[in-house]
Amino acid sequence: MSGNLSDVLAPENEEGTKATILKWCKAVGDRILKDEPLLELETDKVTVEIPSPSTGELAQILKQPNEEVLPGQLLARVRIHAQAESNSEVAGGSPADAPAAAATASAPLVQTSAGSAAAPSVAAVDDASERLSPAVRRMLRENALRAADISGSGRHGRITAQDVARRLSAQPASARVPHTPIRRRVAEHMVRSLGASPHVTTLFEADLTRVQAHRLRHAADYERRGNRLTLTAYFVAACARALAANPPVNATWHEDGLELHSDVNIGVGTALGNEGLIVPVIHAAQNLDLAAIASELGRVVAAARAGKLTQQDVRGGTFTLSNHGVSGSLLAAPIVINQPQVAILGVGKVERRVSVIESEGAESIGIRTMCYLTLTIDHRALDAFQANAFLSQVVASLEQWGED
Repeated sequence: MSGNLSDVLAPENEEGTKATILKWCKAVGDRILKDEPLLELETDKVTVEIPSPSTGELAQILKQPNEEVLPGQLLARVRIHAQAESNSEVAGGSPADAPAAAATASAPLVQTSAGSAAAPSVAAVDDASERLSPAVRRMLRENALRAADISGSGRHGRITAQDVARRLSAQPASARVPHTPIRRRVAEHMVRSLGASPHVTTLFEADLTRVQAHRLRHAADYERRGNRLTLTAYFVAACARALAANPPVNATWHEDGLELHSDVNIGVGTALGNEGLIVPVIHAAQNLDLAAIASELGRVVAAARAGKLTQQDVRGGTFTLSNHGVSGSLLAAPIVINQPQVAILGVGKVERRVSVIESEGAESIGIRTMCYLTLTIDHRALDAFQANAFLSQVVASLEQWGED
């Protein structure tokens, strides 16, 4: 069939990071409409549908599922039908046709590897009732096996090295679950971050008694309006105030200078179970009150867990918050910085503790709602006094929370 070819390119992104092809929605030769989903890509942040640039027929598939691609890389070509040519724009058309790529093959979800199963936590060698050769003793000890569990084929039922080897080969192979693209990207990002900048962590304790009282008074009203008032919303609000007052913490490191951002775009680390984690962003948080923050936080977290985040939802972060305490952790340090940002806040488990309370010059013992806050900084960009000044302001905002 005659017609020009339109290139299908991997989308550009701010970080220039790679993506992985998840699946093709069309096969070579299939008819397709302009803007109809052609394939799905997965980055470390989000799954993206790539639409067809033109109406026509899928002429070539140049990258297969599970292949990694760079921004701007050619993925496929669509042959534009003559009748569509007159009323649609051709972006990046190619003048020549090329053979169709081979059909894709789906990768297995789970692979197994040969070898012995994971060893029990305590090795035990039971040789009290029979004489064992040194070689057999060593094999039992090194593989955490009990002699009583192995049938001997030697004289008078003695266990031989071959008996131990047969037992090892008969054990089920350990399962190997391939890394998801998100897990691979997170791993690469963490390694790059630790290699790129010196991490230093400062630790403060925050009294959340006033925050909890405010939350108890207003949670039901927020629920009636369709918003869940979580403690994370308070942390985001407190960080937004402190970041607006401490621009060097809301910045990006460059070799020739520190870029200070006008907007406070706070990313919130969101766990995806065994899949890894993702960081949706609350944009321009300095302009949002607590209700607006709670609403936007609920939206992006729900979208993250449903796999429905857009590229805009994960772009442009200038600071990150990791609420690791929701799973019971009291303290985590250092929390790896989300490059190219210069700081990340860690929030520990919120719990009731006995504390010394100062009031009007007097001291007393009381039960307070407390948590640990850590700020991990890029020591190239920030010094300890800047980190402590910022975190002091976050703590003060939480401890003095009023009606707003």
